[in-house]
Amino acid sequence: MGPQQVVDSLVDPRFDVPLYTRAEAARILDVPSSTLSSWAKGYVRRFPDRPTVTGDPVITWLEPEAAGAPSIPFVGLAEAYVVAAVRRSGVPMQRIRPALDELNHQIGIDHALASKRLYTDGAELLFDYALRSADIDTAPLVMELVVVRRGQRVFAEVLEQYLVNIEYGPDQYASRIRLPSYARAEVLADPLRAFGHPILARGGARVSDVLDRFWSGQSLAELTDEFGAPPEQIEDLVRVASRRAA
Repeated sequence: MGPQQVVDSLVDPRFDVPLYTRAEAARILDVPSSTLSSWAKGYVRRFPDRPTVTGDPVITWLEPEAAGAPSIPFVGLAEAYVVAAVRRSGVPMQRIRPALDELNHQIGIDHALASKRLYTDGAELLFDYALRSADIDTAPLVMELVVVRRGQRVFAEVLEQYLVNIEYGPDQYASRIRLPSYARAEVLADPLRAFGHPILARGGARVSDVLDRFWSGQSLAELTDEFGAPPEQIEDLVRVASRRAA
């Protein structure tokens, strides 16, 4: 079922509706498309002189209706957002995957990486995992994600800065994400608006619509009048889009 066809009130668009292609999700999160694909579908890497290396999926992926159709639901985007934050902390994903698997197990619910329990309990669980781990290579890396502050184990600042941008619904699962790539514009991914694609918090315009008008030659003043966004926010959208295209 595509996002345009959702009519069943029992369908939760966060979980049940594929909103993004893997390339679109990668672009939203500012990670390589090949990287996001490996998070969604896992990977197998073969080498001539050492054992094959495999990795299981770490985010939710749904079967697309056709080749090139959306396959990532919002919950998968939220999970990938957390994984991207871990990646940006400098911890290698291939080393941290066992810790993420254990985190999912310890939290004990589906889509643990998209749950509020990750934010409230995840640092403590990762710390305990590192203490128990027999892997002398992985444990120190896990410790890089956790710090002790005022006697409590909390996420390191680089990870915390991402997690605070997630809003959670009454069921304690991610319901909206403020995307951190933008310095001045407040850009949201909300599965109930614009089919989950990035929008400006002020006015609700799709980022892609604003950029299309800019590339077609409209001035900042015209775009401000049309979309209600200050010029500096529109410039921020253009900056991020230009950097990604470079």
